[in-house]
Amino acid sequence: MATIEDVAKLAGLSRSTVSRVINNHPYVTERKKQLVYQAMKELDYYPNSSAQRLRKQRTDTIAVLVPSLTNPFFPFLIEGLEIVAVENGLQLLICQTHQNKTKEYNYLQLLQTKQVDGLIFTSLENDWASIAPFKESGPIIMCNEYRSEATIPVVRLDQVKGSYLGAKHLIENGHKKIAYCGSNKGELGMDRQKGFLAALSESNIEMNSQWIFRDNPSIESGKKILRAILSLEDKPTAIFAGSDEVGAGMIKEAKIHGLNIPEDLAVIGFDDLPVAQLMEPALTTVKQPINEMGQKTMEMMVSMLTNQDKSIKNVVELPIELIKRESV
Repeated sequence: MATIEDVAKLAGLSRSTVSRVINNHPYVTERKKQLVYQAMKELDYYPNSSAQRLRKQRTDTIAVLVPSLTNPFFPFLIEGLEIVAVENGLQLLICQTHQNKTKEYNYLQLLQTKQVDGLIFTSLENDWASIAPFKESGPIIMCNEYRSEATIPVVRLDQVKGSYLGAKHLIENGHKKIAYCGSNKGELGMDRQKGFLAALSESNIEMNSQWIFRDNPSIESGKKILRAILSLEDKPTAIFAGSDEVGAGMIKEAKIHGLNIPEDLAVIGFDDLPVAQLMEPALTTVKQPINEMGQKTMEMMVSMLTNQDKSIKNVVELPIELIKRESV
């Protein structure tokens, strides 16, 4: 295996000159650079990237904390993050928290111990007070998740508007008995519920507490909720499913029980994942620009790493829209 000394010998230059070329130091002539590059090519020599990162005191790695990769929302978000990361010579370290506070807190140590250059939260389990001290260790960004008291950059969507649009669409299609599925954890969950209830209140529609469902977003959850609705004496005629996976599960289960969507039950999802278009009938949903959200977040991270400004508060809010299909 070739060494830097071999490159220097073949190029006819000193080891220090070769090192300066490899590490992009200024004041090296173009001729010397070409001699080094040619020698590296002939010897099939590649610099030790770990040593380079150590000299730069950079890992070129960004930790991304996700609750679970089984929820397809997060792989699509990661894809957006990775597009910009690769363009800027960065790599991602994906850390699944499984909604565990201790695991999430332990992953923060990666930033504190300089094993990563920055960290991105796509969900947040701990309270902000316990997270805030880690700002001193490197740039932290919230993507999708948000906290009003947090003093770090946030890339998010208007969740109130999103759920309002979904509920309003159901009301405009004649529904007054509307069920709701969604989390009441964190500001994102509360804002989404707030928008839903605002649309109902605007039309003087009361919410039946039996029609509120809390579950993790998954196809199996959707099936379970559909069965729960069928067991009710007073059944809703429509449901805001809170995610495309829950909506898809409900449509699949409805067929088993001989129900027609949307005639017997209108269903509206959230996210606009590919599964929404694949369902029969295709799922009406609220579209989140997931890939764009990931790209904007990583662009912000690159900017923070470049400018070394880790305290700026900056909220980027992306557009959200209703996608009308066949399930309403």
